Amino acid sequence: MEIVVIAGIILALLFNFVNGLNDAANSIATVVATKVMSPLQGVLMAAFFNLVGPLIFTTAIAKTIGKGIVGAGFMTTEVILVGMFVAVLWVFLSSYSGIPISASHALVGGLLGAAVAYGGLYAVLWPPLETVEMLVLVVVAGAALGAAVLAAMAWYKKEVRWIEFMGVGALCGIALSVPFVIVTYILPISGILAILIFIVVSPMLGLIASFLLGMLIIRLFRNHPGKMMNGIFRKLQVVSAAFYSIGHGSNDAQNAMGIITAILVAGGLLTDFNVPLWVILISSIAISLGTFLGGWRVVETMATKITKLRPYQGFCAETGGGVVLSFVTAFGVPVSTTHAISGSIMGVGATRGYSAVQWGIVRRIVAAWVITIPITSIFAFFFYLCYRTLFM
Repeated sequence: MEIVVIAGIILALLFNFVNGLNDAANSIATVVATKVMSPLQGVLMAAFFNLVGPLIFTTAIAKTIGKGIVGAGFMTTEVILVGMFVAVLWVFLSSYSGIPISASHALVGGLLGAAVAYGGLYAVLWPPLETVEMLVLVVVAGAALGAAVLAAMAWYKKEVRWIEFMGVGALCGIALSVPFVIVTYILPISGILAILIFIVVSPMLGLIASFLLGMLIIRLFRNHPGKMMNGIFRKLQVVSAAFYSIGHGSNDAQNAMGIITAILVAGGLLTDFNVPLWVILISSIAISLGTFLGGWRVVETMATKITKLRPYQGFCAETGGGVVLSFVTAFGVPVSTTHAISGSIMGVGATRGYSAVQWGIVRRIVAAWVITIPITSIFAFFFYLCYRTLFM
């Protein structure tokens, strides 16, 4: 059992390492794109603040990963090992291909697939039916209101792409209505339901926050020389990049914390689920090391291919993404930091008009978002069946 526990801890740290490898783009893409920092400077800064992040926030996300997705009786060391192995493989292949994906969702998918192979669908902690029904009503109402508002704006401005405006409005309505019912405690959303709904919500929140902040800055500084604006926001962008890196580390580093703690509980080394300080430290170091070594293919995609960024836009994207990550981390929702910053970059790009964003690249990224949980679940399911056939 001790060998299995040690192997599980090593694999969890490897997961956090490749997580940092892929998500290096999240932390430094904007400062590299605007040439505020060199790639090396950006990575060093991101690595440091990724380490600081988990020490500032609570370990709520670690608890969601460790005991909020799969039932305690089904969270065996074998299930955890298979789920992590598939997640590490998927994140590594995505990093090599230059595709920014969600390491958090890869881990969730891996755990779900392995747990279902072990104990059937009953292994998953499904949300109550009443909660799902209420969430559907909130989503439909938010989508309808958002679509109506943006359709009215498109009609007023005589915009020919009014159908596209309605689609964006519907997504914005969902992105605002769901956090509202969570913050006001009208609807308690947690576990697998929160993870799935925030696949849509987190990038849209990033898009909305960065778009509004970008438009405000454009309005306030419209009469100021561009050179002066660049000078101001080049300095501010260092602060916003650090803020985003703290949010990134606090959210993503907790994935390994939750897994390691679950392994310690399953192995009988802990009696209840409380994350030890040494687990927080080694998990943070692993993701920081991955960030330090970088994921330059992903950086290129995030920094240059979605849209061209100026310093004030980089500041808006990082600030918007950081706000989103701080919000979801406080409520214990493990979201994709890739989703958050991608949506934020799209939002600031959209301040220059619809055509300023390379939507073809965006569609490729979104496709990777959508397939991550299903594909890792399927692979983990069959990997566990193979493992059970060969070794159990």
